[in-house]
Amino acid sequence: MLYHAEVTIELKSGMLDPEGTTIKRALEHLGYQTKKVSTAKKYTIQLDSNSADIARQKVDEMCQKIIANPIIHNYTIELREA
Repeated sequence: MLYHAEVTIELKSGMLDPEGTTIKRALEHLGYQTKKVSTAKKYTIQLDSNSADIARQKVDEMCQKIIANPIIHNYTIELREA
């Protein structure tokens, strides 16, 4: 069965986010008041698997090995049948 996974990668709390800080500062110069701006990356992955559990496990392995750096990133996986 074909599955569609969306992986969102965010920096862990306490990690510096220079892109988010720059965007926050630019928004303030434009007159927008924000408490916090943070960046995230989203990856979409399609894969074949025999079950949703196996597909989730495979995507989790992908995240741990190459997509995310577990020292500085948190990630979430949303999985659905394609």
